[in-house]
Amino acid sequence: MQDISAKIHKIKLLALDVDGVLTDGSLHISENGEVYKTFNAKDGLGISAAIRNGFIVAIITGRKSGAITKRASELGIIDVYENVKEKDFALAELAQKYKLSLEEVAYMGDDLNDFPALLKAGFSCSPNNAVEEVKNIVDYVTEKSGGAGAVREVIEKILTVKGVWDLIVEGYKEKGLGDKQ
Repeated sequence: MQDISAKIHKIKLLALDVDGVLTDGSLHISENGEVYKTFNAKDGLGISAAIRNGFIVAIITGRKSGAITKRASELGIIDVYENVKEKDFALAELAQKYKLSLEEVAYMGDDLNDFPALLKAGFSCSPNNAVEEVKNIVDYVTEKSGGAGAVREVIEKILTVKGVWDLIVEGYKEKGLGDKQ
C-alpha cells in the first residue's frame, strides 16, 4: 500500500456509511418494522472528540432509521443524509457546503453501493470486514471490523497524521469532557 500520509493530511471531513461501518451490519427488525442498531461506544467517543476539536464528521446512508438520528444527535453530528441512493452526490454536496474540495473529504464504506463515494473521496477507507471488492479499491483497510472500533481507528489515524490525536488524549488526562458513551 502506498504512503497515504499526504492524502490524510488534507482531510477535513469524514463521511461515514452506517450499516457495516458504524454498526456490524446486522439489522434487527421487530414484527412491526422497527429497526434496531448497535453502535460502538469507542467509535462514538472518537467521533465526539474529533468534532469537539474542529473536525467535521457526517453520515451518508441508504437506510432511514430513528436510531441513526438519535445516535448522530448524541455525538454532535450535524450532517445526516438518510435514504441516499447516490452517495457520491451527497459527498459532493457536503464538500460544497463546507467549501472543501473532494481531496479534503474522506469516506468510509463497506459494500458495493459505496463504490461511487469511495472513488470520489480524497481518502477512502473500509473496515476489515468489508466486501473484497471494496477492500481492493480503498486507500486504507482498518484492522478492526465495522461496529467494533473501525471508525475510531480511522479517526485516530487521521488525527494522528494531523498532529491532533495526542493533544486530545492529553485533554482527557486532565478532565472528563462530557462524551455520551
